[in-house]
Amino acid sequence: MLKYILFVLSGYYSEIVRKRRDELEENIRGQATGPEILIKKIPAGSFAAQEESTALPEADPQSTLLITDCAHAAGYYREAGWYVAVLYHDGNRQEPFPAVRYGIEDLFALERSAFEEVYRRLACLPWEILETERLKVRESTLSDVEDFYRIYQDPSITRYMENLFPEKEAEQAYMKAYIDQIYGFYGYGMWSVLLKESGQVIGRAGLSVREGYDIAELGFVIETCWQRKGLAFEVCSAILDYARRELGFDRVQALVREENLVSKRLLARLGFFYEKKVREKDGEYELHIVSLRSRRQEEFIQN
Repeated sequence: MLKYILFVLSGYYSEIVRKRRDELEENIRGQATGPEILIKKIPAGSFAAQEESTALPEADPQSTLLITDCAHAAGYYREAGWYVAVLYHDGNRQEPFPAVRYGIEDLFALERSAFEEVYRRLACLPWEILETERLKVRESTLSDVEDFYRIYQDPSITRYMENLFPEKEAEQAYMKAYIDQIYGFYGYGMWSVLLKESGQVIGRAGLSVREGYDIAELGFVIETCWQRKGLAFEVCSAILDYARRELGFDRVQALVREENLVSKRLLARLGFFYEKKVREKDGEYELHIVSLRSRRQEEFIQN
């Protein structure tokens, strides 16, 4: 849980942050309780020579997002186990920060959610994507792999889709790379679907990028015992709205086997239209497209 946002800044920018602290706290905390803001000024001169004099406030590194504008400080505190992001400004824009994965530019325009997302990514905590009446959707974790093997053990699940790796160790390695590279780069992907009431993982759904195509692709699978309850429609409809509202997508595609009548009926309910047949390495598919602009118009009419 993010409890502190700690700014370790050079003299150039620490005074700017101090003077505008009230504005920063309003953006980050608002009227609700939120992470405490701490500011530490880096003494003038070389950071490497001042490490002992830059002792940090008593904040737990595991519950803190540390933001710095100094490359030496970034590397030093990252090696010490802190979750570090870079603050870019006119005074350091040309400075390399090879050890840091995330950067911030317009500090005073960011809301609390932006800091939370960076913290969760650095702490390897899954992002919460959305909720529906009965379901939660979040990024997948390594612990979800065990649930995936339970879900995929029914042969009907893999009749029209690729199976998991035979060895769980290989699937976990794939999932670890997926979390680091796909979630971290695109900000979306295939997510885990959980029952809101119990927290049980009952499927996967989300958006992926298929090589050779220009638009994101909807994918979904619901555990056999939870099918025929409207859950696939519920979660996919919410994901399409998320794609429009949060990701700014105008269209989403889906590839489906011609004989997969159940999925084709679901796609039709979601507003997809058949466009053409396409050939992939593993065979022929039907390409279906949904216009998210039409979903926007429908929402406007309903409101």
